[in-house]
Amino acid sequence: MLVLVAPGQGAQTPGFLTPWLELPGAADRVAAWSDVIGLDLVHYGTQADADAIRDTAVAQPLLVAAGLLSAAALGDTGAGVVAGHSVGEITAAAFAGVLDDTAALTLVRKRGLAMAEAAAITATGMSALLGGDPEVSVAHLRKLGLTPANVNGAGQIVAAGTLEQLAALNEDKPEGVRKVVPLKVAGAFHTHHMAPAVDRLTEAAKALTPTDPKVTYVSNKDGRAVHSGTEVVERLVGQVANPVRWDLCMETFKELGATALIEVCPGGTLTGLAKRALPGVKTLALKGPADLDAARELISEHA
Repeated sequence: MLVLVAPGQGAQTPGFLTPWLELPGAADRVAAWSDVIGLDLVHYGTQADADAIRDTAVAQPLLVAAGLLSAAALGDTGAGVVAGHSVGEITAAAFAGVLDDTAALTLVRKRGLAMAEAAAITATGMSALLGGDPEVSVAHLRKLGLTPANVNGAGQIVAAGTLEQLAALNEDKPEGVRKVVPLKVAGAFHTHHMAPAVDRLTEAAKALTPTDPKVTYVSNKDGRAVHSGTEVVERLVGQVANPVRWDLCMETFKELGATALIEVCPGGTLTGLAKRALPGVKTLALKGPADLDAARELISEHA
């Protein structure tokens, strides 16, 4: 059984969309999406520097566009399960047929703008903790006033909070944590700092007409499979201010009998976690079009 997953913010790198736009029809498709959402995705995916694409309002639609484009290039995956990490949940909702591509990009554009505005209220950020015991780390983060915003499994937790709180974490790491790595994001996502964005997205969601998932859709909220399109959208909205439980998503993949996992562009983060948390499951990250043939071979064996 094949799982198709989409990465979240921080996976973007300068120029990562360039090789994908060389595929037939790809540049026209991305240009059309750019017109719909009022953001030049071609420019940001090919020419913009790291600081420009770190902007939440840019990074989020760019990542969803890249995921949709790379999945389209892959063709029919036959995936039995789909999921996404944070903003990747919107990409996954499109994979599942809950939203069409235009609706997904329109929603993520509004999400990015709303979260950027919320992040501008207070200087905040996120850092990944590598190693350590999850229970010990979570207790330590709460002592420092930080939120365990992403519980990713495979020994990784992402802390979120004010820059002062994150600085304190650098000086006072939880026992057993090898390293604290600042992430390429511009706010404390999936925390109470994002509450204003939830209000904005609640209004935006009223314009959507979701349909029920055509394949199993696994939610970041609790790792549960969601079978109602309306509930998927409700969870997409609320998840902005609540922790991502990717550890529970991977537990569900295991329970559902996953044998292979493909991560769409810009792949690498989620396959890395899966290699450690899902031994025996074959993984492949779509980093560029050169990976498509290997991905299709994996599909033929596991879909």
